[in-house]
Amino acid sequence: MSVPRVVIVGAGFAGYHAARGLQKYASSAEIVLINPTDYFLYVPLLPEVGAGILEPRRICVSLPDRLPKVKLVLGTVSHIDIDGHRVEWVSPEGRRSAMEFDRLVLAAGSVNKLLPIPGVAEYAHGFRGISEALYLRDHITRQLELAASTDDRDEREARCTFVVVGAGYTGTEVAAQGQLFTARLVRQLPALRNQRVRWLLADLAERLLPGLSPRMSTTAERVLRRRGVEVCVGQSVDHAGPECLRMTTGEEIATRSLIWCVGVRPDPLVEALSLPTDRGRVEVHETLVVRGRAHVFACGDCAAVPDLTHPGSITGMTAQHAQRQGKLVARNVAASLTGHDLEPYRHHDLGFLVDLGGRKAAANPLHIPLSGLAAKTVTRGYHLLSLPGNRSRTAADWAINAMMPPRAVQLGLVSADQVRLECTSPLGSRTVVERPQVA
Repeated sequence: MSVPRVVIVGAGFAGYHAARGLQKYASSAEIVLINPTDYFLYVPLLPEVGAGILEPRRICVSLPDRLPKVKLVLGTVSHIDIDGHRVEWVSPEGRRSAMEFDRLVLAAGSVNKLLPIPGVAEYAHGFRGISEALYLRDHITRQLELAASTDDRDEREARCTFVVVGAGYTGTEVAAQGQLFTARLVRQLPALRNQRVRWLLADLAERLLPGLSPRMSTTAERVLRRRGVEVCVGQSVDHAGPECLRMTTGEEIATRSLIWCVGVRPDPLVEALSLPTDRGRVEVHETLVVRGRAHVFACGDCAAVPDLTHPGSITGMTAQHAQRQGKLVARNVAASLTGHDLEPYRHHDLGFLVDLGGRKAAANPLHIPLSGLAAKTVTRGYHLLSLPGNRSRTAADWAINAMMPPRAVQLGLVSADQVRLECTSPLGSRTVVERPQVA
């Protein structure tokens, strides 16, 4: 090939920012981005879509619009021949295609992590994409409307009970936003005015947000408990059924809503590449070059990037790291094409943000602990700055909903079968069963 071709697999935080950077740093190369959808999904605001605060298009940023110099290929990568410099994919309509590359950027991201708990695969629903957020919004609305129309007390209680498993970022925000969402719905349903709507947030860890500071964990737990959310640390689901589940404590809970936010693991595509891995992530040098493959780079959740700020460890699977690694990989890929030196990845975290809905949040920007309205202001400001597009529309949604809370209706766009954990999403996301590890 007379013009070097760079192929990027995946358009999450790492892949999107890699493509955006390559437009600038490698303008003489052909840049190809392979992704199942034509948008970049800003995942941190997904809980607000599930709670009806934001419309789904607000957090879906058009790839053709933002990456005009990048060739977008819609498809799911099925095979990569590393030594043969060849990648194969399947289009949304099932057509198989392939192309060769000079440089490859692996930014495949991560997938749902599913523990082998009986019934969870069949009856739990994940929360990692637009379809799952839309389904959850419809599902919660439907459960409360059905509860309002039944005279069976036990059925009403079950439909008004929601269980979230996993108290990390996603689970905590889903429980916080979900509780406020059901509180708004109950005010629209006179038959439920005296009905308790029960939310439970469970995790085997000893506290909420186990990866963050104890102060942020305490702030989040205080906010949730004041709203009536039952925080169940040190326990999880032992068995799940269509209308009931059993906790590891032996308690049985009648519910029709099990929301799975336990965590993620690298995309299974990584395992099929026969490359050295660390905890399922591709081993790379600090320059993001895959070990033993000078023409292959990896970044984001699928890459085990050495953390130079904490020698001996690898960077976490966070959007903050993925975004910055994507930007660096663009510079290093361009440098490798021109024979220049590559830069190492070194990043000190700037703090963390957790949106708790309403006027509540927990944050520690630059490691300054904040809570309440101050934390909320910083959190929303950060999200607006980080969104690659749709900022004005997102800010408008927030302003309008602050004055006029949205009215919930069922759209019926996503069926339950499309979001069960045992299913493979038509958009390419996959769920992987992982055996639990004892720490």
